[in-house]
Amino acid sequence: MADRLIQLLKFLDEAPEDSFNLYSVAYEYLNRGEIDKAMEYFLTLRKLHPDYVGLYYHLGKTYERQEKYPEAQKAYEEGLIVSRKLKDRHAEGELLRAQTQLRDELEDW
Repeated sequence: MADRLIQLLKFLDEAPEDSFNLYSVAYEYLNRGEIDKAMEYFLTLRKLHPDYVGLYYHLGKTYERQEKYPEAQKAYEEGLIVSRKLKDRHAEGELLRAQTQLRDELEDW
């Protein structure tokens, strides 16, 4: 697993603003449980490539892992705007489900 991260960081070093490289590094850190590092790369990706629709689901879920529920809801809302703009129905459906699930979980508290 460390070899994968090293390779992804090398790709990112070669193309530091590439959206797929940023996403891949963020996701790898997330898989390793390094939430703060994952968040750092997800936020950089959002800043540089706000239309990278695949970002918003994982950004929201990462906020949820940090128990930052308003930020998670905002990430889902932003993602819904982007997915609708891009007419990406699959991403829209995933974001709606994540948003509804979070809302339901918070109501059960």
